[in-house]
Amino acid sequence: HLSESGGDSVQAGGSLTLSCVASENTYGRYCMGWFRQVPSKGREAVATVGRLAGSPYYADSVKGRFTVSRDYAKDGLLLQMNDLQPNDTAMYYCAAEERFYGGACPSDASGWRFWGQGTPVTVSS
Repeated sequence: HLSESGGDSVQAGGSLTLSCVASENTYGRYCMGWFRQVPSKGREAVATVGRLAGSPYYADSVKGRFTVSRDYAKDGLLLQMNDLQPNDTAMYYCAAEERFYGGACPSDASGWRFWGQGTPVTVSS
């Protein structure tokens, strides 16, 4: 079970931190990631981390502005979002996928089986 929080309405240039809390230990067992979705479009990966953290993946559109990190205290995932822009407006979802024995995280949303309910982010110009 994954639960997100932290979504809000901000002005362009502002910052937000999204938090995802898992109901079980994820470190060493699960890939975790943040995805976003706008109406009429599929979910796109924003940032993902492997089961042992390592080098995160970032979508080109967020590189240099967003930072993903594991929240070891809460068995979860954080997403620090800086310099937010109107095209960052979306529903943001936390996701997890088993990688008990290693391997790369799925590159597409269809490869992730466990999802939170989403938290909305709105950025106004």
